[in-house]
Amino acid sequence: MTTGNEVLLVALVDLSADADAGRRYEDAVLALLGRHGGELERRLRTGDGETEVHVIRFTARAGLDAFLVDPDRVALRAELGDAAPATRVLEVRDV
Repeated sequence: MTTGNEVLLVALVDLSADADAGRRYEDAVLALLGRHGGELERRLRTGDGETEVHVIRFTARAGLDAFLVDPDRVALRAELGDAAPATRVLEVRDV
């Protein structure tokens, strides 16, 4: 359950452009969450390996904002170019 300023997200990650590069990118980027008060609660992958679903919680919106502009994250994404995963992020809440 989210409380106060916490932010709960579900990220739908399309790895189909280059699944191996996409998984390496996600491994590296998800490791940066803790810097910003984020925590990966679940990481799920489809049977074909082309889509991941991440459930991520941040202790505060400011942490999410900082994560999105983290220089290491930005550099990793730029490095992948067109092979970078396409991601749809949904802010969710417990019901």
